[in-house]
Parts: sequence; C-alpha cells; structure tokens
Amino acid sequence: MNVAIHDSWKKVLSEEFEKPYFESLIGFVKKEYSEHTCYPPGRQIFSAFDHCPFEKVEVVILGQDPYHGPGQANGLCFSVNDSIPMPPSLQNIFREIQADLGKPFPPTGNLERWASQGVLLLNSVLTVRKGEANSHQGKGWELFTDAIIQKISDEKRDVVFLLWGGPAKKKGSRADRSRHLVLESGHPSPLSANKGHWFGNRHFSKTNEFLASKGKKQIDW
Repeated sequence: MNVAIHDSWKKVLSEEFEKPYFESLIGFVKKEYSEHTCYPPGRQIFSAFDHCPFEKVEVVILGQDPYHGPGQANGLCFSVNDSIPMPPSLQNIFREIQADLGKPFPPTGNLERWASQGVLLLNSVLTVRKGEANSHQGKGWELFTDAIIQKISDEKRDVVFLLWGGPAKKKGSRADRSRHLVLESGHPSPLSANKGHWFGNRHFSKTNEFLASKGKKQIDW
C-alpha cells in the first residue's frame, strides 16, 4: 500500500503497511472522512512523521487521540495550530517548562518547532471524529503506533521517551530501558496536574541533560 508519509518512515514501516489490519484501518478512515467531519485534516494525519524523520528522532512524547474541536489538531500530539487558544494540558506543559528552564510562555501552541528538532509527537490514535473524543479508538491505529514505538526502541539508541499519564506509561512500556531513557509522570491535564502528579517533574531539563551526556544537541523547548 502506498502511504503518503515521509520516505524515512516508509522504509521502516513498509511491512506494517501491508498487514490486513492496516488496510482495514485505512478503509475505515477514508469512510469516516467522507461521511463526517474528522480531524486533523487528511493531509496532516501523518504530520508527526513528516516533521520528524526516523533518523532524526531523539525524543518521543506520547499522547492519546487528536483534539476534536474545529481548527485545533495538526497531527502532532498536544499541539494546536497557530492562533488557536492553548488547551489546558498544553498550558500546563508550558508552565512546567517555565518553572524548569525559565523560558517564557510561547506566543503559539504549535509544536512544529519541537518536531523539527527531533521530537516525535505521537498520538496513540491519529484521527478523530469532530466533537467525539476517542471515536476512532480500537480501529487499528493503536497497533500501528505500537509498531512505531517498537521500531524506535529496537533500531535506535539513547532516545528519551516521555510518558505522561497511565495510557502513555502502558503504551511506552515497549521502550527498552536498557537502550533508552524513559521518564514518567502524571498527565499535564488539570485533573492530574493540580493533584501534584505533573508539576515539578523536570522532564525537559532531564531530557536535555541526557542528550548532552550522549553528545547530542539539546532541545530548545
């Protein structure tokens, strides 16, 4: 199957694209997009991979499914398009960066700037129906994104996996901790963050310290 994804990922995932579940998944997604308003726009479903080629992956952040409000989702987990108000979880991410690294709040919640530095912003499920959170769960995306985590774990070294909240920790358990750095905390959503499970995790400085220790370029968060 020919998938419109960055060539580096096309090579790594070629076997995955030929599996029956993936063919079924693509059929489901095409039908949903033809009959309903879905996010992100079709051309941005694989944006996380287009902005962050396989060979450049240094950090993986795991999200759940795309934002389901108009104009929000752009194919990168936690990210919103320019001029779109930042959702509460993203605000809390920037608050932690501010406390951890002393960086001011950015003018936009568009995280393409992270992706271009080697941060793979990977949702577990890559599409969603408008106004219906989790509406595309259990259709095959989870198998696909599990395979991606496995490939990164097996074929790369010294990648930082940032696992925020229960679902991310469970999904990220595939990452080989003898080869990579895995950092875990609560989710940045207000429900978790305000109970003390997010703020103070210092994941951003810890990530940069690790990258520097391996002779790698630090992320400009």
